[in-house]
Amino acid sequence: MSADKKTLEGKLREMYREIDKHNLDLALDYDDHKSAWVVKLSKGPHVLTTHLEKKDADDCLDGIECVYLGVQIGQFIQNFESGS
Repeated sequence: MSADKKTLEGKLREMYREIDKHNLDLALDYDDHKSAWVVKLSKGPHVLTTHLEKKDADDCLDGIECVYLGVQIGQFIQNFESGS
């Protein structure tokens, strides 16, 4: 399955409920040069930018969580909640 921006965003919000629970802003853009999605999470002055490989994005749409992205989201939340 090939990911489109709107579908992928919805699936990420569904799989990683922490995004909405913590009122994070989520932005996605596909980088043709890297063949990956650029995932940007933000809350106030805190920003996390990471990449989601095309295969991982396709797996996500098939209901398979990306452990790396889940860890990144968890670390981001922990960092802004601790004030660092």
